[in-house]
Amino acid sequence: MVKPGDGYKDIPKGGLILEAGNAKNYKTGGWRTKKPILDKETCINCHRCWAFCPDSSVLSEDGDVKAEIDYDHCKGCGICAHECPVNAIEMEKE
Repeated sequence: MVKPGDGYKDIPKGGLILEAGNAKNYKTGGWRTKKPILDKETCINCHRCWAFCPDSSVLSEDGDVKAEIDYDHCKGCGICAHECPVNAIEMEKE
């Protein structure tokens, strides 16, 4: 059984996961080679990064996307940076 805080190396061989709803238990951010850096001053809070993030790693607080990025689960795909209309997110080498 996987416990909260376990990393991606703790995922059972073959990817067989028997417990439902446990994605938060796996910190998959270790796969990342680049990470998104959010410039909160440039951000216009359009929520495009939040809407397009396949890992739900763009966090918001009270409807404000300017909060932070969940690096424990962000895999560094760069979709958030690509979708940002004002270039408030840059991908930085890990």
